[in-house]
Amino acid sequence: MERITPIFIKDFKGLADKDFRVLDTRTPGEFTGGFIPGSVFIGTGMQMEEWAKKLLSPSEPILLIASEDEPVETFKKLSNAGFKIKGFLEGGYKAWEQAGEKIDLIIDIEADELALDIPFDPNLTVLDVRGYNEFAEGHLQNAINLPLEEMADIAQIADFEENQNIYIHSGSGYRSVIAASLLKRQGYHNLRNVAGGWIEIKKQKGIAIQKEAAKLN
Repeated sequence: MERITPIFIKDFKGLADKDFRVLDTRTPGEFTGGFIPGSVFIGTGMQMEEWAKKLLSPSEPILLIASEDEPVETFKKLSNAGFKIKGFLEGGYKAWEQAGEKIDLIIDIEADELALDIPFDPNLTVLDVRGYNEFAEGHLQNAINLPLEEMADIAQIADFEENQNIYIHSGSGYRSVIAASLLKRQGYHNLRNVAGGWIEIKKQKGIAIQKEAAKLN
């Protein structure tokens, strides 16, 4: 196996401007709190390799943003999955931020905030990125279902209006951060990630939940 190469910020920026995919494998909370613009999130663990195969092209070389203690292990996992890793950002995201480089973020909200906003925001759109069966078993009224595994070419399937306030959720909050990073890459910035996902949403009182028994297995 090839050795992973540390890349310093100046060189990293030059490569990121070319045909390289910046992949951030930190935790969901670390990513939403600040990330390099244009990067895609697929956090280590939680079936990282499987989601990478579904959403990324193995022919596309990757620049890695990893947690400080995990670049080598993450490199091994992705390399074994068939991906080409050019190297990792030396010092990680913290070095990028401390250097004063441009950053982006995703706003996390709690499920109770979503429940409070639904009746009062006519532009609120709930995007549920769980699978079809999960959605059929219970979902918010008027939610849009776009399973994460179908978002590999998000430019072809996402068609949101500029005035829409998009609240994204998954089952527990992991897949929704991946989806939010993909939407950010396509220029959708009016996003909210619902922390805790459906697990927390379904606990809220006063929200309309629908089931679609005909679609259940």
